[in-house]
Amino acid sequence: MPPPSVPEDSDAFQSLIQFLYQTPVGLVDAETDGRIHMMNPMAAQLLMPLARDAVLDNLFDVLQDAVPSARRLAARQAGPRGVLCEGLRFDGGGPTAATFPERQRTLALSLFSVDGKRLTAVLHDATRDERRQRRRVDAAANTDSLTGLPNRQALHAYLAQRLEQGNASARQLVLLVINCDRFQHVNDTVGQTAGDAVLAQIATRLRSVVDAGPGASVETVPAPLETAVAQRGLVARIAGDEFALAIEREPQPGLAAELAARVVQALDRPYALQGHRLRCTVSIGSAQAGPGSSSAGELLYHARLAMVAAQRAGGNRAMAFDDALQQRAHQRSAIENDLRDAVQRGELFVVYQPVIALHSGRVEAVEALVRWRHPVRGVVPPDAFIGIAEESGLIVELGAFVLGEACHQFMRWQRQHGALAPRLMAVNLSRGQLPHPSLVDDVAAVLEASGMQPAQLQLEVTESMAAQDASVQMRLRELKRLGLTLALDDFGTGYSSLSSLHQLPIDLLKIDRSFVSQLETSRHHRVLVEATLRVAQSLNLRTVAEGIETEAQARLLATMQCDKGQGYHFARPLTVEQFDAWLRARP
Repeated sequence: MPPPSVPEDSDAFQSLIQFLYQTPVGLVDAETDGRIHMMNPMAAQLLMPLARDAVLDNLFDVLQDAVPSARRLAARQAGPRGVLCEGLRFDGGGPTAATFPERQRTLALSLFSVDGKRLTAVLHDATRDERRQRRRVDAAANTDSLTGLPNRQALHAYLAQRLEQGNASARQLVLLVINCDRFQHVNDTVGQTAGDAVLAQIATRLRSVVDAGPGASVETVPAPLETAVAQRGLVARIAGDEFALAIEREPQPGLAAELAARVVQALDRPYALQGHRLRCTVSIGSAQAGPGSSSAGELLYHARLAMVAAQRAGGNRAMAFDDALQQRAHQRSAIENDLRDAVQRGELFVVYQPVIALHSGRVEAVEALVRWRHPVRGVVPPDAFIGIAEESGLIVELGAFVLGEACHQFMRWQRQHGALAPRLMAVNLSRGQLPHPSLVDDVAAVLEASGMQPAQLQLEVTESMAAQDASVQMRLRELKRLGLTLALDDFGTGYSSLSSLHQLPIDLLKIDRSFVSQLETSRHHRVLVEATLRVAQSLNLRTVAEGIETEAQARLLATMQCDKGQGYHFARPLTVEQFDAWLRARP
């Protein structure tokens, strides 16, 4: 109703009526019981989808299903004038909105008490605001906070959307999964903050590979993916140092290889950080959607499977998914499952390879090596299951078995063979065992349980493990304090240098078989072995040459003052029974 001070035939009244009817906000004048006196066209338009039988007589009857609390809110005491509710949002699409999504609508209701006897209701369409807010929330949930890239969840949404669209198009969808090789080394070198900066730079460089300009908004996908869908390309960060790059193009041979080459070129440049210049190589796995590609998860699984294969092949390379990779993955999974029960089923056993003093010919030590007799596969070679045990965490249980079995067998030999028995038992430590917090206590417990003296046990770590970081070297020193011997295995494989040997708490150096095998034919390898032996002697380290296969190699190493040797020239790895027979047969 018009204010009494404004005559109905005045220009001001007509202007007010025109304003009320044209405003984009719904206005309703009603009694406190909801009976409507007046509403403008916008209010009628907004309320009509909610009205039963298209009747707009009572505001609260119209809102009964959508806002059942409206009647109670209107009954609140707010004085002659006051706000009863403000900006209350509700579903205004009506009963048909569920069937017709285009009719979905969010409305906002405000109720005001005018004079204690009348209400003013203000309605406005908040659909766009609601969608904008939802998209802001969606963007946060689908965006990696460090790099600003879409995250793993967003990648899945993108791949699913493109695979669905691809059913009706001839475009080719290629996915790369990119993992930084030895990224922990970057963090250890320059710190985690600088490592995060490297990840941000990697993200920027990967974006440059998908170099199309920004596209139009596409509201059928999560907010971070609008541009990606328009460009038909996406870069995402899906784990700590793991990225993904998906691209959709016209079909062409070698698209995945070309894309991987562009990624390598983009990431191969050094990263300048806090005075450091770092290189960070990557392993890349690629997969492409084709006929029968069923899901985003399957495509991501295939690309990641290829990436892991690239890592296992040494890293700094790209590999494409094929069926053989999946077959090998299934085989690895089957081996892992069987290996979990192998210790309890008694399928694991230990063989022993003698270590011989090169000048006296005496059996100085034996090295314990694990084997697996599978009920179906037969004897499984170590290289077929040790890596799987390390990756799955089973190596801790497996290593404990070998250590316990070897130490008890060593003591049986002492009682059985007396002075002829080996003086030392050598057991390998895996990269999965060394960081384990209970390792030192576990070793001490095995020594006590077997009755073996610490000086009779030699634990061997590879060169790559010993050179990792300060925490590894600290663990080696803790082991050394038990009184046992520490050996550096496979020396010469490239992870450390002769000049750094004095920093490691080791007693013995084992020269890798790759050098020993070429002693007779390569002067270069002979010089390297001689230099290694001289440095070891200057540091008071004993030496063992691995992989001796000929008498000539043994004589040459003895001439070079190498202390001990092992290899097929002396004996292959032997079972307990075979070792006993071999020892008794020695002159």
